[in-house]
Amino acid sequence: MDTPTKFAHIKGWGSDLDHANRPAYPKERTPPRLDPPVHWKEPEMQPRHVEVLRSTERPAMTPVFGSGQPPRGLSGGMRRFAFGYSENDLRHWLLLLLADRIDVGEGLVEDLASGHVPRIYSEMGGRAELQHNPVGAAKKALAVVAVLGTAYLLARRRSPRR
Repeated sequence: MDTPTKFAHIKGWGSDLDHANRPAYPKERTPPRLDPPVHWKEPEMQPRHVEVLRSTERPAMTPVFGSGQPPRGLSGGMRRFAFGYSENDLRHWLLLLLADRIDVGEGLVEDLASGHVPRIYSEMGGRAELQHNPVGAAKKALAVVAVLGTAYLLARRRSPRR
């Protein structure tokens, strides 16, 4: 019994054997060739129509960047402040995370101001959680009831009695 057929039932076996015996190996190239070759050394600069925040590590603007969500409101101010710090500074990332959370709150306020009541339960995947993780959904429901009950008791305790 020769070695390849002896171990052929093991998935992936032989992938590290001699490359001459691998039919796909000559086609693998790192990096892959471009055909036809690109006609530029650097891509054409994308036009800027909105404010784009730039890292302190990058001296110039990159040729291509995202502009779908320009910074706005309190969260945008926090993002501008965060980009004053280097990317290897923990404050940079923590401020960006906090700005994301504040942006969610700003979005909820905007929705309510425009007369749209958000469906928070379904938008956060409540039905899927209930279907695929009923124990986790029950724990979350109990936690919400406990927090709301505690808040109610504290509010009732502080209100003047008649």
